[in-house]
Amino acid sequence: MKKIIYFFIFSFFLSTILIASEKKIQVIDGDTIHIGKLKYRFFGIDAPEIKQICEKDNTKIQCGVIAKNVLKNKIADKIPECIVKDKDRYQRLVAECFIGKESLSRFMVREGYAVAYSQYSKDFIGDEKYAKENKLGIWSMNFQIPSEYRKSLRNK
Repeated sequence: MKKIIYFFIFSFFLSTILIASEKKIQVIDGDTIHIGKLKYRFFGIDAPEIKQICEKDNTKIQCGVIAKNVLKNKIADKIPECIVKDKDRYQRLVAECFIGKESLSRFMVREGYAVAYSQYSKDFIGDEKYAKENKLGIWSMNFQIPSEYRKSLRNK
């Protein structure tokens, strides 16, 4: 009987470890994360691309890297809960992800490290207006809207 109990206790801990390892999070950029094998693109926002450069006081700034790091610091060691809304052409799940009750999309836009992607959603326009008025994040710099930046790369 003791062997059976030990087996169940061992199985429980092993399954807990496996589940935890499947939930490994990776921040790709300011609006994309991977949780385990699932790829999530944040709904309604657009963050600077990793290689995107902004400028402030005649200094080039890696604003895409900064946006990624802001998101990474916000998430820290927590696993976001994501509500899937769609799937994009790259097979990523388009979702609004939360740490507790706080939307990561809203956080990134309100802090100025992403823009509201108003062609897909009007949810974060007020947050963008707040960041812009207060010159937060990329709004304190000269920058190209991320979708325009990607388009300029395709036209080269």
